[in-house]
Amino acid sequence: MKAPDLIVTNGHIVTMDPLTPRAEAIAVRDGKVVALGSTGEIGALATAATKVVDAGGRLVLPGFQDTHIHLQDCGYEYGMNADVTGPRTLDGLKAELAAFAARTNSAWLRGVGWFTGTFNETNLTRHVLDDAVPDRPAYVLSSDCHSGCLNTLACEALGLMDEVPDVEGGHFVIGADGKFTGMVHEEANHWVRARLPEVTDGEYAEGVRFGQALCNRHGITGVLDALVLERHARVYQTLADAGDLTVRICSTAYVHPHEKTGEALTRVEALRRAHSDGGMFRVHSAKFFLDGVMESRTAVMIEDYSDDIGGNSKLLFDAEHVKELFTAFDAARFQIHVHTIGDGAVRAALDGLQAAKEKNGLWPSLHQIAHVECIDPADIPRFGELGAVANIQALWACNDPSVTDVANPMLGPERSQYLYAFRSLIEAGAGFCLSSDWGVSSLNPFEIMSTAITRKFPRKRGTSEPLLPHQCLTREESVKAYTTHAAASAWRSESTGSLTPGKFADIIILDRDIFTCDVEEIAETEVQLTLLGGKEVWRAAAFTG
Repeated sequence: MKAPDLIVTNGHIVTMDPLTPRAEAIAVRDGKVVALGSTGEIGALATAATKVVDAGGRLVLPGFQDTHIHLQDCGYEYGMNADVTGPRTLDGLKAELAAFAARTNSAWLRGVGWFTGTFNETNLTRHVLDDAVPDRPAYVLSSDCHSGCLNTLACEALGLMDEVPDVEGGHFVIGADGKFTGMVHEEANHWVRARLPEVTDGEYAEGVRFGQALCNRHGITGVLDALVLERHARVYQTLADAGDLTVRICSTAYVHPHEKTGEALTRVEALRRAHSDGGMFRVHSAKFFLDGVMESRTAVMIEDYSDDIGGNSKLLFDAEHVKELFTAFDAARFQIHVHTIGDGAVRAALDGLQAAKEKNGLWPSLHQIAHVECIDPADIPRFGELGAVANIQALWACNDPSVTDVANPMLGPERSQYLYAFRSLIEAGAGFCLSSDWGVSSLNPFEIMSTAITRKFPRKRGTSEPLLPHQCLTREESVKAYTTHAAASAWRSESTGSLTPGKFADIIILDRDIFTCDVEEIAETEVQLTLLGGKEVWRAAAFTG
């Protein structure tokens, strides 16, 4: 056996491989795991040229994978623009924007992150943004990126001060005075962004660098970008060709609601052919947004909302179009990745997968149904029957205002019992993985796992009662959901997800044992070292191993 390039010794290594579940040391050569064993056994393989990492008894795991993230777009938004995720009052929001405006001299001010559990079309308008940014056009996206708000100068620049017709799948909010308030929802955001000053590929590349550094710091070595178009693919491929990526990126190509099936399939197939060489970046799936979000009342429910306002929203795709599209993309052996919030959207997604199964048969596609905020109990067993994976964002499954003040009143007491029904799905045979949907919310996997296990928000935010605690995940399930299950969901389990000889040496060392520490401490875990293919991409300043 040739000498390894790197060995990690004195570790509590949990490989996530059932054949060799534990080890004390690991050897790496040419970016891949070549041996596992005791510190003595692996140390004997080293030469003077072998790099040695002493884990100091700490927990060592495979690198985590986030299989629903908006790495490029949100890397740009959060890395280059005003980050307003913190404020929970209008005064705080205005102060944050004004402070950013004072530090920059850009022609337009862009921002991202206002909290939809607090701010909405009833209290956030162009006049609020005028107070903060009176000297230039401003456009600020919500934390979930499904809504945005413009100031008056931006409205004037885009010709939105007079009559504002809605766009397909989008909405420009009109106030009681008959004038545009500055708030836009869903596809109206795409309309706005298409008319903003152009962002260069270089700026988006800097966003990727910002986002991947944040991933590495939190132990993430692989991602699935949940919405890519030609520009995203071009930027990622350029970075991959230059050797500048520090996370493995697979991606899902966005399908527009207005596209005919043949046109969409031809376009997305061309993207897949151009980016499918199995390197650091590839396109392997197709993305469909079937509805919006509760906060903007664009989530699609089977029955109308239960609050005083009532009403409902409609699918962004016609239900028969969904079946036709899913059948065609499934036949072409794409993974299907679907945004669903309301139980009506979840049912439409399952109906689409059912139609595909009936026409094409069942194959190990691991089609992803993302979010699943609310589900009708009759649809829970259908995940397992159809081989579908629940791609879940567990950080949202707690009693924060988006649930207590928004979702619960809109759903009513009966439907609220099926909010983020993760345990029910798993016990009914659904596949599952955990992910962040960053920048909608934090990409920190330890905060996400903590909430999956406790159904409470991390204790740094205070104390809370658990949300439907019978829907909790276990620690072991949560780690699998970020390793072996995530790798399978990203179609790369043959090379990642466990520390198995022959797989990539994507390795993380943690400052505590998340299998045994106090459950409230899991959210506070810090990564000491992240290796991608045996190469260091993150090291904590205090780690000397």
